[in-house]
Amino acid sequence: MYKRGNLFTKLFLLFTLIPLLELIILFKIANATNWILTIILVLVTGIIGAQLAKNQGGQILKKIHIDLSEGRLPGEELLNGLCVLIGGAFLIAPGVITDVLGLTLIFPATRIIYKKIMKRKFRDMIQNRNVNIFWIKE
Repeated sequence: MYKRGNLFTKLFLLFTLIPLLELIILFKIANATNWILTIILVLVTGIIGAQLAKNQGGQILKKIHIDLSEGRLPGEELLNGLCVLIGGAFLIAPGVITDVLGLTLIFPATRIIYKKIMKRKFRDMIQNRNVNIFWIKE
């Protein structure tokens, strides 16, 4: 059995605290520079992020196709694809925190860190026979 309160608390924090922190940072950037530059920063990071996610996603899809055509399961590439998908969503969302997280998820060199964490979580889920995507334990 899973605790609903835990999930609700995590989602509440995710969808309230992160945007609030993002707004505070954007206000500080706007005060240090100006509003126009801040808006341009948000738009440019969104456009660059979408393009990076598209390029990395395309490369990953090609590798998945190659793996499948050679009869291999594309496990590593599926993790890469998940990281790029989440990173792209973060980059499209306005804000500095989400942009930094998004970039680290999209760039292959820093993506390794997230893949190690994901592999460890998946391994623990399999060993504990607790297959729940929200990783909530009672």
